[in-house]
Amino acid sequence: MAKLVECVPNFSEGQRPEVINAIIDEARAAGVKVLDYSSDADHNRTVLTFAGEPLAVKKAAFACCAKAAELINMENHKGAHPRIGATDVIPFIPVLDVDMEECVALARELGREIAEKLSIPVYFYEAAAIRPGMKALPDVRKGGYEGLKEAIKTPERAPDEGPASMHPTAGATVVGARRFLVAYNINLGTPDVEIAKKIAQAIRAAKGGYVNCRAMGLKLEDRNIAQVSVNMTDYASTPLHRVFETVKSEASRYGVNVTGSEIVGLTPMQALMDAAAFYLRLEGFEREQVLEARLLEE
Repeated sequence: MAKLVECVPNFSEGQRPEVINAIIDEARAAGVKVLDYSSDADHNRTVLTFAGEPLAVKKAAFACCAKAAELINMENHKGAHPRIGATDVIPFIPVLDVDMEECVALARELGREIAEKLSIPVYFYEAAAIRPGMKALPDVRKGGYEGLKEAIKTPERAPDEGPASMHPTAGATVVGARRFLVAYNINLGTPDVEIAKKIAQAIRAAKGGYVNCRAMGLKLEDRNIAQVSVNMTDYASTPLHRVFETVKSEASRYGVNVTGSEIVGLTPMQALMDAAAFYLRLEGFEREQVLEARLLEE
């Protein structure tokens, strides 16, 4: 059976369909399977998911990054989500007959290629990180695109590959290898972003919250609501329903309701099964009871 790697690059464009489609077309042309893409106008960001054999996935990631560098000018970019470049982050995730070490090698090879051929500074993160202090994505992105313009010139924030200066239009890029991550946003019935920020502080690992939870408070201008934007780095140890219930409880302290939530991109079936088992109070429920799961096994 062929080796299978997933790649989930994030691009700093969520408003211009023609640009988004041009980037996605590069992935398709590289021979990988495009599984999903999700664009958000308020975040001004697109999350693309594709999978395939390792070398094809690396080729597709480079092609998408090159197209993004051609079509996205970070000097004109505005959005609610933190970012440092046209292609903000490129993670490789092992799926089938591939281990994390192979994904780290892919990340390092791609990072060097982006730096050498596109003159874009590159940082390595998570399992591919070279410096312990730059392992977590929030640490790499600290200060955002605007802040990194000066910080990149310092030894502490110098890139792992490429020039110690931002690309004039494409900024910088983060490349790495990690396990499955669930991008999960919870919307609040208030436009007060300060409430979302306080809730995010209560649940994120860096402030003593859930170990596998990274969170921030954002304002969705088009919808005039605040949002708690969450990345779950280990949904098995810290399930989605636990975070949702905590956010709901914290919001009630401020007299605010949770109006809904959303998953960005793809998520493992088990993450949703765990939530279903919790809310439906299912007893002894197993994955084999899901029709689609059984069909895929045949």
